[in-house]
Amino acid sequence: MANARALDKRRKSIRNIRKITRTMELIATARFRKAMDRAAAATDYTERITQIVASLAAAGLEVQHPLLEARPDPRAASCLVLTSNRGLCGGYNSSIFRRALPRIEELRKSMDHLNIDVSGKRGIGAFKFRGIKTNDTYQQFDDQPKFAEVEQIANKYLAAYAAGEIDRLDVVYTKFHSVAKQEAVIETLLPLGAIDLDDEEATGVSADYEFLPSAESILEEVVPTSFKIRLFKCFLDAAVSEQVARMVAMKSATENAGEIIKQLSMTYNRARQSQITGEIMEIIGGVEALAN
Repeated sequence: MANARALDKRRKSIRNIRKITRTMELIATARFRKAMDRAAAATDYTERITQIVASLAAAGLEVQHPLLEARPDPRAASCLVLTSNRGLCGGYNSSIFRRALPRIEELRKSMDHLNIDVSGKRGIGAFKFRGIKTNDTYQQFDDQPKFAEVEQIANKYLAAYAAGEIDRLDVVYTKFHSVAKQEAVIETLLPLGAIDLDDEEATGVSADYEFLPSAESILEEVVPTSFKIRLFKCFLDAAVSEQVARMVAMKSATENAGEIIKQLSMTYNRARQSQITGEIMEIIGGVEALAN
């Protein structure tokens, strides 16, 4: 039977750990709500930008822009991997790596040149551990990424694409669908691709538009902005998914700590009972020895 004092000490230690995991769960919940509100707002903005470009196409104009046109023979690509700066978030980062590593191998085989950019300390450390060379790394993004910081990265990719330094940009991140579902995905953001119009968007759109100063100048503003907000949405989704993963992981850790405490309490009570019984037997034995 284990020592009762050691069991009690371990039980107190796990109780302290449970307090920490419970606190981290509450913090992750609060951060998740704030991050989800920002992601929802960005989703609305992204849809609105798409509707604007769709209106240009529905107006009878030929929507042509370098960011929309796929290059016939792509030879250089960039891959941006979004991970977390902190751990204790379950399988959040491992699921991203399971998606990113096969795509990186695929791009290495099909492209002459590949740049790997990583956001998050966990991703930077993981690529370094695997001996995979990275180009640009970012550690400033947390649960509330700022658009100004993402815009700097977006401008870098836009300039590289316009100069012909890259022909493709893939982003690996965790897409937020709901609290119950987050999925590690790969999205190709450059080129943006053709704009698809469904019946609902095309309905009620008049072809009689006047553009000032010109449709081309408006397109020069709308298409790059669409790319920037899509990249920003990737960062926001990653932030929301990270907080959900941490919230779930800390909730599970808190519940497991409670189960361990319950088991230790039962073992402690049996050990204490056995110790008390032994002490009583020693007293009875001593009394009998004196009586004889």
